[in-house]
Amino acid sequence: MAQALGEDLVQTLELQDDSSSLGSDSELSGPGPYRQADRYGFIGGSSAEPGPGHPPADLIRQREMKWVEMTSHWEKTMSRRYKKVKTQCRKGIPSALRPRCWPLLCGAHVCQNKSPCTYEQLAKAPGDPQWMETISRDLHRQFPLHEMFVSPQGHGQQGLLQVLKAYTLHRPEQGYCQAQGPVAAVLLMHLPPEEAFWCLVQICEVYLPGYYGPHMEAVQLDAEVFMALLRRLLPRVHKHLQQVGVGPLLYLPEWFLCLFARSLPFPTVLRVWDAFFSEGVKVLFRVGLTLVRLALGTTEQRLACPGLLETLGALRAIPPTQLQEEVFMSQVHSVALSEQDLQREIKVQLARLPESTSGPPPRPQARLPGAQAIFEAQQLAGVQGGTRPEVPQIVVQPPEEPRPPRRKPQTRGKTFHGLLTRSRGPPLEGPPRSHRGSASFLDTRF
Repeated sequence: MAQALGEDLVQTLELQDDSSSLGSDSELSGPGPYRQADRYGFIGGSSAEPGPGHPPADLIRQREMKWVEMTSHWEKTMSRRYKKVKTQCRKGIPSALRPRCWPLLCGAHVCQNKSPCTYEQLAKAPGDPQWMETISRDLHRQFPLHEMFVSPQGHGQQGLLQVLKAYTLHRPEQGYCQAQGPVAAVLLMHLPPEEAFWCLVQICEVYLPGYYGPHMEAVQLDAEVFMALLRRLLPRVHKHLQQVGVGPLLYLPEWFLCLFARSLPFPTVLRVWDAFFSEGVKVLFRVGLTLVRLALGTTEQRLACPGLLETLGALRAIPPTQLQEEVFMSQVHSVALSEQDLQREIKVQLARLPESTSGPPPRPQARLPGAQAIFEAQQLAGVQGGTRPEVPQIVVQPPEEPRPPRRKPQTRGKTFHGLLTRSRGPPLEGPPRSHRGSASFLDTRF
């Protein structure tokens, strides 16, 4: 229904300018409160005011000050206080600071500083006609009820066109994937086009490599990993999905490829992205497992879904009250899935993949697990400041041969003068030395 409304909006606005009414649809030309945009920019949305469980204003101000202090010394913060960054990301980045924090977390600011003119050149260059036609057809489908993307000639759709075109020129071997549209649209809601482009590059190449290419080999691997995790963590739900014939490729690509931008309430989407930029793809698995548990976790829910269509409908129709950001994210972070567990399962499923699969094999080792790994990789690559940082080297020297212990001279019962004369040996011939130290210690008169 939202897409149909969006198409009506586009067709109507082609004949009117941006300052006119929203269209002739009976719903959109209704009373004024419906046409009002909420705090996220959605026309007629329900998030005009903070919902239940939303932190109070003074707590938000405290979190804003913490983020301002952490981002002012970002390298020091990531080197010494990453646990604090991770904790604050799980609590949710304040809306006013997401444009500052997302590029820092994903390393997009480093890429932009390294190639300051790249996006401008890509935006001015003509795009591949094949990809440009496909991108143009998809523009009006990206959040059609958001005020940025209502008009085809508005800065939202035009910026989205430039960002997606720039990526097809930046990686012509990959081209354009339809799932990149909602991801880039969410980025453009918070960032200028150039920063949104570099964040999209980091998502496609560092967080989720192999997701948006022509073969999507990493998506198939992660689907098998997700089913293995379901078998271990939710065995009854896994058995039900197998009995009704619902494989992971029927619902998981929409979740993972779009980063849940089309599957969750928008405030919850932003919280998922905060944690995703901090902790990587592990967050997507945790969110997916939480959604499956909420939809099919009880016996009554599984009995109400005897077939494939009913099960898919349950996965897509979770009550919004269970998806509120605070309650939902607390359940997500409580899922018993660590980075070590995920990597172990990836290795197991990677070894089980048949060798006759078409396309390149997935390369999960190219995926970095979050902001800390990206920061360390960029430091080692020397992309900051244009100089390669000196990496300390450990030099191992062979052990020295043991020396015999020195024997302490026996001085008991002997005078110091006798030891001196005995250690000096026979006197040398020649004129006596007349310097002050020629006399022995016992001959000195005080």
